Amino acid sequence: MIFSVEWLKEFVDPEMELQSLAEELTMAGLEVDGLIPVANNCTGIVVGEVTSVVKHPDADKLSLCKVSDGENSFQVVCGAANVREGLKAPFAKVGAEIYSTEDEKPFKIKTAKIRGTESNGMLCSAEELGMAEASEGLMELPEDAPVGEDVRCYLNLNDTSIELDLTPNRGDCLGMLGLAREVGVLCRKDVLIEEPVRVAVTIDEELPIEITAVDACPRYLGRVIRNINLNSESPGWMQEKLRRSGVRSIDPIVDVTNFVLMELGQPMHAFDYEKLEGGIGVRFSEPNEKLVLLDGKEVELTSRTLLITDAKQPVAIAGVMGGLKTSVTKQTQHVFLECAFFSQLAISGKARSYGMHTDASHRYERGVDYQLQHRAMERATNLMLEIVGGEAGPITEALGNLPEPRTVTLKFASILKFLGIDIEKAEVLDILKRLGFHLVQQTADELSIEVPSYRFDISIEADLIEELARIYGYNKLPQTAGLASQSLKSLPESQLSLSRLQHQLVALGYQEVITYSFIDPGHCKLVMGEEVDVISLQNPISQEMSVMRPSIIPGLLSTLSYNENRQQDRLRLFETGLVFQKEGDETVQSTMISGLIFGKRNPDNWSNNKELSDFYDLKGDIENLLGLAGGSEPISFLAGNHPSFHSGQCAAVKSGKHQLGHIGALQPVIHREMGFNGPVFLFELYLEAVQSKQLPRIEKLSKFPEVSRDLAVVIEESICSDDILSTVREEAGEFLSYLRIFDVYQGDAIAKNKKSIALGLTWQHPSRTLSDEEVNIIISSCVNALQDKFNANLRN
Repeated sequence: MIFSVEWLKEFVDPEMELQSLAEELTMAGLEVDGLIPVANNCTGIVVGEVTSVVKHPDADKLSLCKVSDGENSFQVVCGAANVREGLKAPFAKVGAEIYSTEDEKPFKIKTAKIRGTESNGMLCSAEELGMAEASEGLMELPEDAPVGEDVRCYLNLNDTSIELDLTPNRGDCLGMLGLAREVGVLCRKDVLIEEPVRVAVTIDEELPIEITAVDACPRYLGRVIRNINLNSESPGWMQEKLRRSGVRSIDPIVDVTNFVLMELGQPMHAFDYEKLEGGIGVRFSEPNEKLVLLDGKEVELTSRTLLITDAKQPVAIAGVMGGLKTSVTKQTQHVFLECAFFSQLAISGKARSYGMHTDASHRYERGVDYQLQHRAMERATNLMLEIVGGEAGPITEALGNLPEPRTVTLKFASILKFLGIDIEKAEVLDILKRLGFHLVQQTADELSIEVPSYRFDISIEADLIEELARIYGYNKLPQTAGLASQSLKSLPESQLSLSRLQHQLVALGYQEVITYSFIDPGHCKLVMGEEVDVISLQNPISQEMSVMRPSIIPGLLSTLSYNENRQQDRLRLFETGLVFQKEGDETVQSTMISGLIFGKRNPDNWSNNKELSDFYDLKGDIENLLGLAGGSEPISFLAGNHPSFHSGQCAAVKSGKHQLGHIGALQPVIHREMGFNGPVFLFELYLEAVQSKQLPRIEKLSKFPEVSRDLAVVIEESICSDDILSTVREEAGEFLSYLRIFDVYQGDAIAKNKKSIALGLTWQHPSRTLSDEEVNIIISSCVNALQDKFNANLRN
């Protein structure tokens, strides 16, 4: 919501500095996002009148103008196409200064020669004054503009627009009336709210209205206005107020409805009356209905979409956007003006479901005052007749199920209990009265308050106490310790905390990132494969965020791409979060921990080499991470499959028989499509499995010496180390304390497609020293098992 301070002062003058007003609004829950000057700072610019125009002797596109400031006449060279005799425009005299920003030096107007002709000043466009992003010609001022008056004073440019970031519960502040009410309470000032002038009805013509969806549309007003003149132009004051509120002037009819929207917070719409067939209906959509909207987009209407229809077809999506077929054009002579109240639930999410977000839907989703429609209709009709003329018919009203007024009880003791202060009863009543609440009944202990029709967010006592707190001032509330009992949450020893895992990854050089759970369906299919069954959102924020992520990997790869495009050539990233997958008709949520490595193994340093990270770097990090659990089950890495990983460089990570996840190199097709300049290695593990911790167990240390043996076998090169180790571990007996592979050899001394594996085995008995004979028997058993299972031979 953007509003002009000067427009606000027409309702209530806060009589405070701009910065103080911004702070008061923010502390009251209406967060100020920015303060925007309505024009560039300038001096020496007055209202000028062009008294004569002739062609420049040496330039076809330039004109020689005589410009009067009311006292003197100046020769000015001008290149604007709309310059003409009698035109009034901003005139920057010699010596005038125009600032683009506060920090830059001003542009000073000097006497200059243009194509050999002296020019004493400059006629200005709206763009040059900072009042428009682009201009096609000079800024044309009204004919009654006083020549010679300072433009900043005449146009009231000593003004600032304030941009608010309103929370969804404060739909009542999406109009100047609601904002003025808030400011009036904060500043203890009365708000000037004029009753609308009832329009004199000059024709008897009406259009019948029927509401079928009585809960979705509790009130609908319509009025026929005949014989309007769309060749008229919106007055400058209206265009300027709209501009300062961030709204572009379009034509008189749209400008009037937009003005009422910004002033009162009530959306309105005008139909071309001659294009409507029969009466107006308000109903929900039916199967296979379509509508071409004002923006030219044809939409297929989904179920439970509230529509405005005529006797034959839909003419608008209620509370969102009108249809193109019945829109007002330059040829329109008669209009049907609509003003309605739609329930929040009926409109909520509908605009987003069609990929739109409009000013009307923004307000209806947050709640519009259901008692405001008559005021808005009268205000809009008055403005329309004043600008485009015409004859107004009576207001036609149709009613559905209007909301019932709500009454909330407030106990004075609750104020002290929840806020820690005792606010005077008179001040409580004054605050609530200024906010628009009506006193129904008062006793010594409590108040019964009727909630105004524009406050949909007030339903219980705590809501009233919050209103008192924010108006009284959050910064005035005492800081006291909580009185509630506090208990510490127990943490199971059998589970590693998430923070412990995060700290370990950070210690390994990783950085934590947070990506959206909503992702691009196209990117998701690229990374996870065409066959992935994703969960689509009904009301996505955008098409690029329209499905729930089935994996964290797409988000990590997008983050990597973003950083690599910004000259980051070494990255270690990880993220924890939920992923969402379909299993039949059910949606399953799993918490994962995922990460990637990219670029050089070590940071740039004079003593570090420039080797790139590889699969084993990532494998080592995962072993380090999983080692925190201290499990007795060995961690194994077996050949696996994952849609995002290279089919020949993907491993399933297991602890005993439990699968923990996958690690591997990025699939080449994805790597090529995303254009990475180096290998990418990723992991994705189930967080719950990684957090599972082996409780410490005390064992008595053996005082007897260890016995070690080395064993070298020649074996097929395709056999993985994990199979070899598990076979040896099964045959080596219960007293095996350490097993490792310390050498792998392939060369001339070994047959082709073979490899030599050297194993180191260590035993330790708890109560005696193992004999050589016992160890030899175990070694023989291991060799035989390897020979039987893998056709291995003992290497001499």
